[in-house]
Amino acid sequence: MTAEQQRLVNNLSKKIPMEQWGPYVSERQWGTVREDYSELNDAWNYFPFDQAYCRAYLWGEDGIAGISDFFQNLCFAVTLWNGKDPILKERLFGLGNRQGNHGEDVKELYYYLDNTPTHYYMKYLYKYPQRKFPYEDIKKENALRTRAEPEYEILDTGIFNNNEYFDVTITYAKYDAKDIFIKINIRNCFSKKASITVMPTLWFYNRSSNQNLAEKPMITGISQTSVKATHQRLGTYYLYFQPADTTFFTDNETNTEKVTGLPNTTPFVKDAFHEAIINKKLVTELHERNAGTKFAPVYNYTIDGGESKNIYLRLSNKELHNAFEENFENVFIVRKAEADEFYNAILQKNISSELKNIQRQAFAGILWSKQYYHYDVEKWLTTSDGITPVSVGKLTGRNHEWKHLKNQHVILMPDKWEYPWYAAWDLAFHCIPMAMLDASFAKHQLTLIMREWFMKPDGQLPAYEWHFSDVNPPVQAWAALQVYRIEKSTTGHGDINFLKRIFHKLVINFTWWINRKDASGNNIFQGGFLGLDNIGVFNRSIEIPGNHRLEQADGTSWMGMYALNMMDMALEIAMADETFEDAATKFFEHFVLIAEALNQQGLWNDTDKFFYDILSLAGSNSIQLQIQSIVGITTLFAVSTIQKKVRDKLPDFKKRITWFEHYRKKNNRFWPNEERDDRERILLSLVPQERLKNILQHLLNEEEFLSPGGVRALSKYHEKNHYQVTVDNIEYTIQYDPGDATSNLFGGNSNWRGPVWIPINYILIQSLRKYGEFYGDDLMVECPAGSGIVMNLKQVADELAKRVISLFKKDEEGNRRIYGKDNWFYKQPGNEHLILFYEYFHGDNGYGLGASHQTGWTSLVATLINELEKRNE
Repeated sequence: MTAEQQRLVNNLSKKIPMEQWGPYVSERQWGTVREDYSELNDAWNYFPFDQAYCRAYLWGEDGIAGISDFFQNLCFAVTLWNGKDPILKERLFGLGNRQGNHGEDVKELYYYLDNTPTHYYMKYLYKYPQRKFPYEDIKKENALRTRAEPEYEILDTGIFNNNEYFDVTITYAKYDAKDIFIKINIRNCFSKKASITVMPTLWFYNRSSNQNLAEKPMITGISQTSVKATHQRLGTYYLYFQPADTTFFTDNETNTEKVTGLPNTTPFVKDAFHEAIINKKLVTELHERNAGTKFAPVYNYTIDGGESKNIYLRLSNKELHNAFEENFENVFIVRKAEADEFYNAILQKNISSELKNIQRQAFAGILWSKQYYHYDVEKWLTTSDGITPVSVGKLTGRNHEWKHLKNQHVILMPDKWEYPWYAAWDLAFHCIPMAMLDASFAKHQLTLIMREWFMKPDGQLPAYEWHFSDVNPPVQAWAALQVYRIEKSTTGHGDINFLKRIFHKLVINFTWWINRKDASGNNIFQGGFLGLDNIGVFNRSIEIPGNHRLEQADGTSWMGMYALNMMDMALEIAMADETFEDAATKFFEHFVLIAEALNQQGLWNDTDKFFYDILSLAGSNSIQLQIQSIVGITTLFAVSTIQKKVRDKLPDFKKRITWFEHYRKKNNRFWPNEERDDRERILLSLVPQERLKNILQHLLNEEEFLSPGGVRALSKYHEKNHYQVTVDNIEYTIQYDPGDATSNLFGGNSNWRGPVWIPINYILIQSLRKYGEFYGDDLMVECPAGSGIVMNLKQVADELAKRVISLFKKDEEGNRRIYGKDNWFYKQPGNEHLILFYEYFHGDNGYGLGASHQTGWTSLVATLINELEKRNE
């Protein structure tokens, strides 16, 4: 057992299996719903980036490479200034939703280089321009561009040409759980000397809960190289630092003069450091002050071209007389070696250094994506932020039906800048790669979202803070099984208690779906956009005028998959606890009814050999929406096999399904399963074999769904064959858009009309592998279609995995598909190893699009690499 694995074992004794200190600081707190107290729910304009430097947050903090304790009482992050910018670089810059031609987007270069589950070793790289940061250029140029044009990115500005920037690398190495060494390396990548100011910043989170403390938290100077941070609940911590040019103290309080026009009662406000460093005001006052809730030592350097400087600090709960003893740098060496040892132990042996680098950075990304998330909806609705009074509009506006929701946890975020809030279905995917690293934390995250301060009393799960009542695909049961199996394959032990605990809550959620999303009671389900944003020809989450109803192939398929996952879970538990046997029978029979509805109620088009949504028009005939998209592909996701040994051990289950099969066949009713000749396994799937082969002909056709980087969300067929439908004299159109969204649906910041999305590809690959394990060489298909290359479905699954992985791999010329036109930058010396994990990928060339640090679900590529390499051993 490695040192890191031993620390994870030690965490099992904790109520919450995690470390007190970690990378829990968000990368964007402004522009979030939590900070929006406006009457009209205008989060982007109510708290914009332009106020973030001078306005205190109420529900969290943000910073660059930030760390905090798990209740975010005390935070640490890095602040920079190149001598030219109008503001200090305290946080990452990006555009709000209405500023970007494709919605919100971060416009910075930063990379998660390394991390371990206990955060005993963490490494982060930020690239800081030496010239004036192009804030206005980025705003102006993106405002001029249309939806049809690409985004104007930071590399497009030319600011990084000629290597005129600093590499700022922040490394954390824990001496123990509450004693953290910090190294800030600033390297001048340019050929000429350049100046930079570095301010390692320590501050207390200013939140309304502090009003309940008997004493206000305070950071106090105790020497020229140390301060003491005292907090009633957290206790006392010390920040030790090397001699600095000066030190500043202020308070993490809003500059009311700048935000509201009201005079400040004190000059010691949140942006006082900006005034001192940039405008040369308050310098003496800040230095002479010896206490506050925000502190920073100030280091001014002029660094020769190609040279670097190091700054060392130590954040500890120990009072030390010599914080930097001889050879203290060894702690970084030791923790890095332990990180290497940990990853060597859990990853496949003998894989290429290229694949290992992809995995290591993917895992680093998901670990850096842990974030403290605080949101009490009832309190948020009924109180003021001190700027805007409580209004009727807010009381009856966004999320007012979720007053029970009271979250204050460290949660895996989709992207800590673009999506600094949890999303129910994203979180399920995050837990799969997390299970390879820290199965206990993955299980904790899945059960957390099911708790009564998340789940609504009626069983609905919260989608995300922009609209908790939106409906995402119900993938939690599938994810729970994935996590369970990953841990069991790793340790040899399956956590049945985890399955039991989550099963009970999933039953409540499953019941909510049945009662709320099957309007006709015919096992055909709705659900709205179901996480696929603009996949439909119109917004599937908004009711079309005229009382029409949309019956969804994907809604029905997700529910078929849900029922099958619940059956699988119940069977696994029943092998140890027979009281779950009848639950397995219940979900088996429910699955059969959903499969029957999917196949026999008009969703299948026998001409196109594909499943489509149906629009039921009031007082008229229904319309099949003939859009070949991932909506029809989801029908392949629900597949499972039941082993003979399971059936033999559960006689009641075996008896019931045998009777159910005989009854339905005798009465000419639909029956979904196939049974092998050796009678060892029963296959359960939503689609019969013939329809499976029909769908695969579309899926594996490079002129339709199959791209060099995986399966597209919308068929390339619609590039030349646009789909149009007229409803109540309104014409709706959809076409293949392989890149950024050209529609305005859901803010235009994501696109499901052609690009490749890794979570969908991951589920598809897992499903095809299950089919392949059952059919073997009895079912062979051409892959790609028309190529003459014949494969079984396990081989098809491997081929799809290879295509997804190829997005991130270097080709013979050192280019990565994800970087496209920007490969010139990533071929520069020192940048060759840097990898970003985008939200989605261009359907034709694989260029990375959307959020650039979506190491939540895009880190699934690391899992695919592990699975593929394991089979190749």
